[in-house]
Parts: sequence; structure tokens; C-alpha cells
Amino acid sequence: MNSLKSPRMTDSQSLLRLTTEAINPNSANLDSLDALQLVRLINSEDQLVASAVAAAAESIAAAIDCVVEKLRSGGRLIYIGVGTSGRLGVLDASECPPTFSTPPGLVVGLIAGGDKALRTPIEGAEDSLTQAAEDLATVGLNGRDCVMGIASSGRTPYVIGGLRFAKMLGCATLGHSCNSDSEMASACDILITTVVGPEVVSGSTRMKSGTATKMVLNILTTATMVRLGKTYGNLMVDLRATNTKLILRSQRLVARLTGLSAEAAAVLLNRADGEVKTAVVMHHRNVECNVAQGLLAQAGGHLRTVIGDVPIHSN
Repeated sequence: MNSLKSPRMTDSQSLLRLTTEAINPNSANLDSLDALQLVRLINSEDQLVASAVAAAAESIAAAIDCVVEKLRSGGRLIYIGVGTSGRLGVLDASECPPTFSTPPGLVVGLIAGGDKALRTPIEGAEDSLTQAAEDLATVGLNGRDCVMGIASSGRTPYVIGGLRFAKMLGCATLGHSCNSDSEMASACDILITTVVGPEVVSGSTRMKSGTATKMVLNILTTATMVRLGKTYGNLMVDLRATNTKLILRSQRLVARLTGLSAEAAAVLLNRADGEVKTAVVMHHRNVECNVAQGLLAQAGGHLRTVIGDVPIHSN
């Protein structure tokens, strides 16, 4: 890793030009507010986030198309980030397997400083232009993959270095920043920019910038998984039942899509290896588990392609 050096004056000047580092006039008297006033102020600022994300809709949609293409071709989505940005990437990646029954390695989150940095700040981790390349090499990065750099400032060396490395390997490169005209742009095929304005606590990008990041990543992976056939309508039919709550949800989903009782749905799920989509195909196509799985595979995992439009029962 590069040794940590004192910031240059040019670095300081460029930092001051960032919207995320600006002073928010609306919170100038922050320390004189009572609890209710603080809540109302922070909430009013948070309401700006959704509009900033909406303004980036076209670039988010382009990123979704890119990720879908890469995943269909056997690639992966790999997030890289530092601090809050890195943690949110790891969080989004970790939520895909239980929500959409994806293999753990399909969406990967890398944070500067490694897993220890999820709980403990690793000083200077963000300042290396080469460490991300080493981290990406460790997970076997190749040209089929899509790498998304997450940096509210848009100038984090760890992220920019990782994106440049990914470009050299022929990967698709995406980025998310909360500052316009960011340095990340030259390293990204598609850059998503959500300008949320100065933070309530100046420079604390865990606030509005972090919220914008969470919203963008939620949209990105959710829309990608919908395009890959992970839902039927808005029903989460490809979830992985890893606890009691999800087992019960699986049973309710099968019951809603077949009209069976909860007890009969549970029996059918057991015959379907616990897979909701397989159980639903077994019922509607009157086939056994292996045949249902084969039909789904031929349809690219899209349940509607196999069973068409069926009524959704209340339960």
C-alpha cells in the first residue's frame, strides 16, 4: 500500500470545491437546536435525497442494463469503496443471496482495509491507488465482471485506482458520486451522480450522501434481479429460506400463487427442495421437481415464461 503523505495544497483546494465538503447554511446553528428541531432539520434535508436520485434515473437505468448483461454472460458485480461507501457496498452485496437466492459470489463487496474496516476505521486505507487492484486480483477479477466504484467525493484514490485496474482488464466500470464533475468520471463507463448538497454536519457523508448511496444500490440490484427473473410481479419468488420468517414467507408465496392451503404449500415446498418457483411450476404444470427445474432453466429463471399469468390468491 502507498505510504500516507501530507496533503498537498492542490488537494486541499480541490476538496474545498466539493459540494459534499461545503458548509450547509440551513444547519449553521445546529448545536443550539433541541431534539425536535434537530429531527425536523435532518429530516427536511433528507427529503432532498430522493429528488437527487430521481435526477440520475437515466444513468442508473444504463448501469442496470450493463450489470444485467454482465451477469447473464457469467460475470459478477463487484463493489469497491471506502468507509461508509464501502460498508454500503458490502451490505448490498450481502443482502442479495437471502433476498434473491443468488450465489454468494455473484455480487461482491470490497472495502478498503478489508473486513476489519466494516467496524473499525483503517487509517489511510483510502489513500492508496494500488491497494484496490490487489484486492480485486484476490477475488479473481476478469473481463466478464462489472466493477462499481462508490465514493461520495468522487476522488478517492482507492476507488479510482481500482476502476482503472478494472478497465485495463476489460471490465465494465460503473461509479457513484455525490459531486458533479468528479475525478471518477474518466475511470467509469457509466457514472451515477446524485448531488444531495452540503451535509447537515459539514463533510459527514454518512448522512445524505450515504442515504443516496443506499438508495442507488438498492435500485441497482433490485432492478437487476427483477430483470433476471427473480420476481413474479412484485413477489419475491427466488428468496432463500434461511430462517423461520423466510420459511413462512415461502409457504405464503406458494399458497398465493397456487391457491393451496398453507399446509399443502409446505408439503409442496418440501418436494421442491424448498424452492418457491420450482414448487409453483410443479403445481401449475403438474410435473415433478426435476422437470420443473429444467423448465425454469430453459426460461432463464423467469417464472412467468413457464406458467404465464396466474391469479394471485389472498392468504
